[in-house]
Amino acid sequence: MEWFILTVVSFVASTLSGIAGFGGALVLLPFLTYFIGIKAAIPVLTVAQVYGNLSRAAFGWREIQWRAVGLFILGAVPAAWLGSYLMSVMPALFISRMVGILLIGLVIWRRIKKYPPPMPLGMMGIGGAFSGFLSGMSGVGGPVAATFFFSLELPAGAYVASEAMTAVFTHFTKTIIYGKYELITIEGIIRGSLLGIVMIAGSWTGKRVIHRISRKHFLMVVEVLLIISGAYLLWNSF
Repeated sequence: MEWFILTVVSFVASTLSGIAGFGGALVLLPFLTYFIGIKAAIPVLTVAQVYGNLSRAAFGWREIQWRAVGLFILGAVPAAWLGSYLMSVMPALFISRMVGILLIGLVIWRRIKKYPPPMPLGMMGIGGAFSGFLSGMSGVGGPVAATFFFSLELPAGAYVASEAMTAVFTHFTKTIIYGKYELITIEGIIRGSLLGIVMIAGSWTGKRVIHRISRKHFLMVVEVLLIISGAYLLWNSF
């Protein structure tokens, strides 16, 4: 029953990520935490996300914005390394609160200022560092990455594929660090890989859906998920 539930949730989570570019970790992490505990859940989730993000990037390969991805990775990889190390020795409650406020504030700002200017491309490295660090510490960095790629005003397919490509590097880095500090076992890798295979199917489903919805509805889905993500991080930091 445990694996049946996790399989269904993994498919739903990956489909959601395939549509909005993020959100899968927020859906799957509470279930993994319930069944195996938070310390084991974050590494297993990371392995599964390698599969999910790699498949999303592959399905949208021709739409990837490589310059933005490269700048983002420059900040994300070293920050993910640091965050993964700190995750093994300290909680991430304070950071979760800050990011939760940031995500909700972003949506409010976009609603107040109907047509905010696109973010300068040079800021992507800073976004990568912020996202990678949070991802390493809490397992949930996608909302921050989505915030920066979202601000570039890319087409839906390019936004999802580009963000997914950066996540591949981030999660792969985290997997190496978790292994180094013995936070993940062979059993954890197997569990994550099995869930990851299910996520590939979800990524394919999300890719089929994303081109059938209007940009207006797509932006609405992203903003709703940003609010839910922010509320989730705030709720779990108290």
